[in-house]
Amino acid sequence: MLGRAHDRATRLLDVSPAADPAKRMLVLVNPRATRVYPSLTETLLTALARHYHVDCVETRRPGHATALSRDATNGGYDIVTAFGGDGTVNEVANGLAGTDTPLTCLPGGRTNVFARALGIPRDVVAATDRLIHSGGRMRTRRIDTGLMNGRHFVFASGVGFGATLNARFNDRDRLKARLGEYYFAYEMLASVARSRPGSRQRVRTTVDRRSVEGVTTIAQNSQLLTYFGRWPVRVCENAGLATGTISLAVLKRASFRELLTLPPRAFSDRPSAVARHEQVESFPSVRAARVDALGDERFPVEIDGEYVGDFDAIEYGIAPRSLCVAA
Repeated sequence: MLGRAHDRATRLLDVSPAADPAKRMLVLVNPRATRVYPSLTETLLTALARHYHVDCVETRRPGHATALSRDATNGGYDIVTAFGGDGTVNEVANGLAGTDTPLTCLPGGRTNVFARALGIPRDVVAATDRLIHSGGRMRTRRIDTGLMNGRHFVFASGVGFGATLNARFNDRDRLKARLGEYYFAYEMLASVARSRPGSRQRVRTTVDRRSVEGVTTIAQNSQLLTYFGRWPVRVCENAGLATGTISLAVLKRASFRELLTLPPRAFSDRPSAVARHEQVESFPSVRAARVDALGDERFPVEIDGEYVGDFDAIEYGIAPRSLCVAA
């Protein structure tokens, strides 16, 4: 598969170069991303450099892409390209939010939810070809970002049971790369089968004066929560990249039965199907929410598919039109 991708990437070098590339591009590469390979990366960057003034930096540590993106806004770059998975995109978005420098993506992760939400091809060679043929004239637009304790997210954040599963999934790089979503589904069902009834940590989610207790809360800033292969997964009602609000869904209980009946609803392409489940409480189109731990144990939190720590309480919010994107 890699060999075929490299052959297709090499053909991009045959595209007539720009006589005088006018746009400056900073490419931030996460070399640890699931589908970032050194030889393919080198070829893609060589092809891009025939059409843009390209600078490339590999990220070395958590938060590195955010710092580099902030510097890019003062460095005269016309566009910043995140080459990695959704975690890389999130870091770049946090560096560019509130500026006029646009973000675009080259999908190098396993799922690439945000790139696909923008309509960017899932195949990295096709996505690069699109960048090349745009000639630096890609359409830009401003989108909202969600906020979790002030940190931006571009499509979703979750707390509790779901975040624990996500952290465990991301820690198993080999199985994640080979089996992807199927391994995540296995971990989810196995975790429920191993747990004792009533033992799962619970949280309280409050919007205005309405509160509900549950084991998982999901906040979405995009219609899509994730993908299972090529199938989009939708959970929260009325979520979107330019609505001026976020939407939340709370899973009140996570028994084996509930987790077997939820996937058909999530794959139905109708978010209202999940909201109508007897164990789901929906908070569509809100501007703020709070999640608190019940008891002494802190709860895990993930943002755009990446575990970011354990908390006693978090505040969700919205930053309307805070991010400029190119796609």
